[in-house]
Amino acid sequence: MSQFATVPTVPAPLPQEIPRGISVTLEFHDNTLLPLLLGDHDRHLARIEQALGVRVSCRGNRVAIAGEKARVEAAQAALEGLWRRLERGESVGRAEVDAAIRLADAETDPRLPLSDLPAIRTRRGAVGPRSTGQTAYMEALARAEMVFAVGPAGTGKTYLAVAQAVAMLLEGKVDRIVLSRPAVEAGERLGFLPGDMKEKVDPYLRPLYDALHDMMPAEQVIRRLGNGEIEVAPLAFMRGRTLAHAYVILDEAQNTTAVQMKMFLTRMGEGTRMVITGDLSQVDLPPGVPSGLRDALETLEGVAGIQVVRFGSRDIVRHPLVARIVDAYDQREAAAGETRRERARAQGGRG
Repeated sequence: MSQFATVPTVPAPLPQEIPRGISVTLEFHDNTLLPLLLGDHDRHLARIEQALGVRVSCRGNRVAIAGEKARVEAAQAALEGLWRRLERGESVGRAEVDAAIRLADAETDPRLPLSDLPAIRTRRGAVGPRSTGQTAYMEALARAEMVFAVGPAGTGKTYLAVAQAVAMLLEGKVDRIVLSRPAVEAGERLGFLPGDMKEKVDPYLRPLYDALHDMMPAEQVIRRLGNGEIEVAPLAFMRGRTLAHAYVILDEAQNTTAVQMKMFLTRMGEGTRMVITGDLSQVDLPPGVPSGLRDALETLEGVAGIQVVRFGSRDIVRHPLVARIVDAYDQREAAAGETRRERARAQGGRG
C-alpha cells in the first residue's frame, strides 16, 4: 500500500501572485523516503512550485499545495508519481522531477494515471516515459509492427526505440537487433572519408552505440555485436536483404531519399518489427532532393499495422533550454513563411 494520504483542507487566502483557488495537503508516512522526495534544501518542491505556479510548503511529513485548482491537481499528481517511484526503489532527481511535471501538467488520458504509465524493462532497469508524447510512443512500440516517430531532437525517439529492441531481444521475442542510419548525409559518400569501412561509418552510428550501452552491460554489447545478435550498419548495407525475426531501427530517416526509404521498408520479413525515426526540420539532403521520410509519411500514414507518433517541443526531455531553442526556430520559420506568402499575394495583385 502506498504510504501517503490526502488530508482534507479548506480553501485559504493565498499570496497575491497566486490566483485564489484550493489547498491540498499530502501526508507521507515513510520518513526515510521523504527527504528524497523533497530534494536537498527542498529543491524538488521549489522546482514544482516554479514550474506549475503553485505554492508548496512542507511541515513535518505533510506537504501542502495551494493555488488554482488545475495547477494544484497537477502538482499533487507529480508528487504522488514521484513518491511511487521512490517506493519502487527508483531514484528521483532533477530529470525525474521535470518528467513528472510534464506528465502531470499535460492533458493526459484520464484512463492512464501516472501510476499506470507504460515501462520498458531492461537488465539496467525500467525505462519509463517522460512526456505524453513518449507515453504514446511507448504504447505504439509495444503494439505496432511498424512505427514512425517524427519530431525534434531530444524527445527520446531513438533512445526508447533501442530500449524496446533490447527488451524484446532479452525476452526472446526477436532473434536480433539491426540498427541503421544514413552513414553520411546527402548520399552516403563513404569514399570521401579516410580509413577502412568501419572507421568511415562508426562516427555516424555512435548515437546508436551510446543508446545500446545505456541498456546493456558493455561486455554484453560487445559479445552480441560479435556474434551478430546486434548489428549496427549504414543504410547502404540493407540493400538486397530480408530481415526476419529482427527488431530494425532506422535513425535519422529524414536524410534518406524516397528510393532508399522504400528499399529499407521492403526489407521487412516474418516476425520483424521496424521503427523509423527522424526530424523533418533537419533534412541535410541536397537542394531539390525530397526527404524519403516525408514521402513515406504522405504515402503510408493510415495503412493498417503502421503507427505514426509525432513529437513536439513539449516532449523534449533534454535541457529545458533545448525546447525553447526549438520553439524559437519554429517561430522564425513560421514568420518567414508568412512573409513569403504576403510577398506572393502582393506580386499576384500587381499582376
